[in-house]
Amino acid sequence: MKSTSLSLIAGAVALAAVTGFAAVTAPGDGGTTQAKAAERLPVERSSLLCPAPGLSDLAETTYTSFTPLAKSGGADGTAGAAELGSTAVKDADTKKDKDDKDKKTKKADPDKPVVSLKEPGKPATAEASGGDAPALVGTATGRLAPGWTAQQTTTVEAGDSRGLLGVSCTAPDTDFWFPAASTAKSREDYVHLTNPDDTAAVADIELYGPDGTLKSDVGEGITVPARSGVRVLISTLTSKAAEDVTVHVTTRTGRVGAVVRAADSENGSDWLTASADPASTLVLPGIPADATSVRLVAFVPGEDDADLELKLLGKTGAISPAGHEDLHVKSRMTAGVDLKNLTRGEAGSLLLKPADGKTTPVVAALRVVRGKGDKQEVGYIPATGPVGAQATAADNRAKGSVLSLTAPGAAGSVKVTASAGSKGGTPVSKTYQVGAGTTLAVTPPVPAGLKGTYALTVETQSGGPVHAARTLTVPLDGIPMFTVQTLPDDGGTVEVPAAEQDLSVLDD
Repeated sequence: MKSTSLSLIAGAVALAAVTGFAAVTAPGDGGTTQAKAAERLPVERSSLLCPAPGLSDLAETTYTSFTPLAKSGGADGTAGAAELGSTAVKDADTKKDKDDKDKKTKKADPDKPVVSLKEPGKPATAEASGGDAPALVGTATGRLAPGWTAQQTTTVEAGDSRGLLGVSCTAPDTDFWFPAASTAKSREDYVHLTNPDDTAAVADIELYGPDGTLKSDVGEGITVPARSGVRVLISTLTSKAAEDVTVHVTTRTGRVGAVVRAADSENGSDWLTASADPASTLVLPGIPADATSVRLVAFVPGEDDADLELKLLGKTGAISPAGHEDLHVKSRMTAGVDLKNLTRGEAGSLLLKPADGKTTPVVAALRVVRGKGDKQEVGYIPATGPVGAQATAADNRAKGSVLSLTAPGAAGSVKVTASAGSKGGTPVSKTYQVGAGTTLAVTPPVPAGLKGTYALTVETQSGGPVHAARTLTVPLDGIPMFTVQTLPDDGGTVEVPAAEQDLSVLDD
């Protein structure tokens, strides 16, 4: 084969990797061009990281691992495996921690999986007690990889960490934004960093308050050892107390899973997961109907200010919150606004979009309180992407789950499947139509003959993008303990360039 022919083919393959299309033209008379769009194929490997559950000896934690049944039989036809194993966690050496002689490193046995999933379509669970439960690191391969989801749900009945703390275990990355954190005296917020790899990662933590950057030297160059976790009390990174703080986590080397555990001495605690990537339009789905307080926190990472229009998407359509129709967010300054009892007895979602036509990227999250007086409980809702092809919420119980579906643009249709139960039960499915500019809050289907817990999988069927969130409520002594997990696309498939070549015309 001529060297010129080889160069042409190599260039076409490189182009396909960038554009998602492959086109090869054979030289000489009769050369043909064949082009084919990239295919979406199931992933062959997935990684997930779960933070250490907390600091309370009263903590009771359930881990749930689940992979939806694949339409095409899995990534590569192999059975595969999905295991989450424990890893050590320690406090970071910040200025406050250096004088703490009683720092503890959580022990871990990396050779013994905490939870192991054997088959798609049926959840696997495990339990842990106390504040010394470790962080988890895991991978899924073969037919267990596409759509693999893990949920960590912790109940703490008393103390400053009281609450139902839920978090969907996250994939490792290099960049995270957390609006709605705080360094106020009533708060104790920790950034949990978990490293899944065999080499150390180095992370930086930046804090931004209402007046801009909260200067700190100790948030730079935090080492996260290989296959280990580090937690950082953010109030030790600055001397400034601020109600609303945006936390930005980046890595210099390696990658980490990052999540914030936010604890309020009055309203309990929950996990705050990262906002969707900065964008000019954001959707925050799943505000409970009985929310007694809703606080929006937004941040602009770029150099331009943002003027946002606020819309509450309710059961019948979109309305502008009275007195809070818009919000001005200054560049690199955290803005917070109390929307009070925004929903007024009707579940809804918040839509943020440019008020002036400028496409200024923003990140945002909601701090939501339910209950009154000493019976209050807090939860967090970050901005999130649409469910896309498929999204899953694990650890649903026979009672207490509410699924919120919102279509910020055109009307959309989704199929919701309740999996088999972890200890028995038959899957069931139901299709929902979501009107344009509305939020549909439903009690999701429950597997027939359910024993144990189950997973909910949401699949887009037709129409415009649908955003979703699952609220799990477990009341305790009159306290409406709850947690909200958003449901972005699970990334179970990836776009793979496809090339078709006719080499018959190429001469030797």
